[in-house]
Amino acid sequence: MTITDTTKTVYDLLAPQLRTDLITMVREDSWPEMTDDEGERGVDQMAAFLAVAANTTEKATPSLRVDLFWHAFVLHTKPYADFCEALAGRFIHHVPDRTSGHNPIEGRNAMRRTADMICEGGFTTDPEFWPADHAADCTQSYAGCSDSPVQK
Repeated sequence: MTITDTTKTVYDLLAPQLRTDLITMVREDSWPEMTDDEGERGVDQMAAFLAVAANTTEKATPSLRVDLFWHAFVLHTKPYADFCEALAGRFIHHVPDRTSGHNPIEGRNAMRRTADMICEGGFTTDPEFWPADHAADCTQSYAGCSDSPVQK
């Protein structure tokens, strides 16, 4: 299987109606000006993030915008559990951590490492969803959310 096949398979695990529901939920709850195109790209970025998070022993940290989609997906408990099982053979936990502080440098570094892991996994990172240095929204998730790394 090629990288392209793998990425397409990951994206195909999200049915069109589920994609629409996630986009609608993120738009209504947090990002009202989001376009349909941004919504589709956001769902893909979340799926790529989860695919990488499911297969690393490192802590993976989403950007703020990717985390918005992850939060919406976690609330769709059955489809989320099914996605995790199909993708990883296990549940991918969303782990809030409010004790690690809000250090912007650490946040940017954690997101940069995660974005690098996504690229190494054969996916493309979208700059609108993985902000570069000095982006205002790039540290929120580091302060509060990560995956549950695979313990090998």
